[in-house]
Amino acid sequence: MNYSAARSLMKSLVGGGNYGRHVSSGFRAVAPFDASAAAAGFQSQGLSMVLIRWGRMMSSAPESSSPTSVVVGKDEKRDGAVATEKAEKGGGGAVVVSSYWGVSRPKITREDGTEWPWNCFMPWETYQADVSIDLSKHHVPKTFADKVAYRTVKLLRMPTDLFFKRRYGCRAMMLETVAAVPGMVGGMLLHLRSLRKFQQSGGWIKALLEEAENERMHLMTMVELVQPKWYERFLVLTVQGVFFNAFFALYLLSPKLAHRVVGYLEEEAIHSYTEYLKDIDDGKIENVRAPAIAIDYWRLPKDATLKDVITVIRADEAHHRDVNHFASDIHFQGKQLRDAPAPVGYH
Repeated sequence: MNYSAARSLMKSLVGGGNYGRHVSSGFRAVAPFDASAAAAGFQSQGLSMVLIRWGRMMSSAPESSSPTSVVVGKDEKRDGAVATEKAEKGGGGAVVVSSYWGVSRPKITREDGTEWPWNCFMPWETYQADVSIDLSKHHVPKTFADKVAYRTVKLLRMPTDLFFKRRYGCRAMMLETVAAVPGMVGGMLLHLRSLRKFQQSGGWIKALLEEAENERMHLMTMVELVQPKWYERFLVLTVQGVFFNAFFALYLLSPKLAHRVVGYLEEEAIHSYTEYLKDIDDGKIENVRAPAIAIDYWRLPKDATLKDVITVIRADEAHHRDVNHFASDIHFQGKQLRDAPAPVGYH
């Protein structure tokens, strides 16, 4: 048995292939087969050499037989770079997502040193509502556009009264899904106009988007207090879809009319929240503990209640009433919003 035959035999045994075929091909050089010649071949080549060769093939066989193992190892290392890692936060084991792009939120704490629990808003976006604002203000409709806006809002209130009656929790939830739309639509259209005409907005884009965000936070608070039923969720979906498109078209046609409509909507919101507070005072609605999100957003006392939350929300609605009537007055004077300073941060 020559050296090539021994090597072929070892490869066949290690690879698990058809070693009979390799043995027969390996012995073609020695014909006829002679056992004594094979034994002599082993002696001449040296058994130690054959074992060394066999050991080398065994050590390299996993690498050659599994070419994807190296790739998998690299993928695992790469995935590990973006996998979640444990980070110590206040002695806890909070999971922080490590990003390849280096995007991460810095550690944010409250004034008392405790960790900030919210991602939807930051401490510098919180405020104390001005509850001393005059709630009785009302824009008396004088022009034809004012009367159209006023009658439209009164007409929209009728189905709401019939459906919700005095269920002011659900009523407020529906109201906020609508009230958060105008600021977003107005801010978006002003943003596009600013891009088209290469003009500043006078801060009105930010002011209107702040209003939309504030109304959305009202909704997030009300959802903590009132769990909407499936048909109420469906109603929200329908009303929002209709109102968004209708208000979008209205703002394109007449911004002054659109802002006047919102001003009257906010007046109705003040009335609804006032009735809500009356029911709380009369004991018809339980004055439960305020949600944690409301306590942090409005900087309320730790022992704040539902009455405190409704009070600050009503104050916000009064500020939105003033902003939108003011914006409409600017348009009625034949000016653009950018001609007057925007009430940024007006709460």
